[in-house]
Amino acid sequence: MTIQQTGFILYTIEYEKCVAFYENVLKLDVLYRREQLTCFDFHGSYLMVELDDETTETVVTLPKRDRTCLRLNVPDVKEACKVLEEHSIPYDYYEFDWGTIAKFRDPDGNLIGFRSAQEHEAHKKDDHS
Repeated sequence: MTIQQTGFILYTIEYEKCVAFYENVLKLDVLYRREQLTCFDFHGSYLMVELDDETTETVVTLPKRDRTCLRLNVPDVKEACKVLEEHSIPYDYYEFDWGTIAKFRDPDGNLIGFRSAQEHEAHKKDDHS
């Protein structure tokens, strides 16, 4: 099997808000748009934001554990959080022995995380030493 590219599909009820978020707040480049989906360059992959075919009336509103987190490795987590602050987007900032992260949500409630790219690369090198 040959994999030519990887991608993530994000099904969302808040389609327009999510497209605006990824385009205007996180500044991802648009690869293409179709009637109910927008595909973004996800730095080595792609992120496709697609209108979910469920309605808000059919979505279960009970809290559930997050099963996915879109991870964006950045040079400086604190600096990246300034973009969130400019847009009044709440986030949680953490410093662990394994790295620095910040977690926040898009307009549809999907979990996103910033991670220190330098720390991530250092861990990859450590595992291959």
